[in-house]
Amino acid sequence: MSKISKLLENTLNIIMAVALAIMVVLVFGNVVLRYAFNSGITWSEEMSRYLFIWLTFLGAIGAYKNKEHLGVDMVIKRLPNKMKKVVLVISDLMILFVLLLVLDGSWKMTLINIDSTAPATGMPLAFVYGTGILVSVSMGLLIINNLYRIFFNKIKDEELVSISESEELISLHGDEFITEGIIEGKEEKQG
Repeated sequence: MSKISKLLENTLNIIMAVALAIMVVLVFGNVVLRYAFNSGITWSEEMSRYLFIWLTFLGAIGAYKNKEHLGVDMVIKRLPNKMKKVVLVISDLMILFVLLLVLDGSWKMTLINIDSTAPATGMPLAFVYGTGILVSVSMGLLIINNLYRIFFNKIKDEELVSISESEELISLHGDEFITEGIIEGKEEKQG
């Protein structure tokens, strides 16, 4: 399972890197063509916009898997492990509900726009609206896996907080940083 997960994560990262590289080339090339040659690529802006949409949504999957979304965990860190599990299950169920709404809306928009095409590229607009389907299904599978691990006690205690520490916080406080919290690190130094 971990090999498949790693393969999917690497594929996701490669797709995002390629999308970003294509966006840079298209936008920079179009700017150069406009200012230097008074012309441009007609479909460049539209294609870079669609790539940006895909890049954003695919990045959300990677960020969720690596617990890099923004969150406030000040209260959750101080709860006992059983309460942390309860809060994490409630949080995951709420996210799963929102993802079901995103899936429903994206599915309907994809079906509505299946025959519509983009004006410059001629690409089906279902390609753009399909991002919501991919993201909601992918993140939903991650959440279901997370819930499975919680219910069958296959989750580690440090994974019970659904966000990871900020690198800036770690670099600011260096050796004072303790996983239980900065306040305890300062108290130990004073006492």
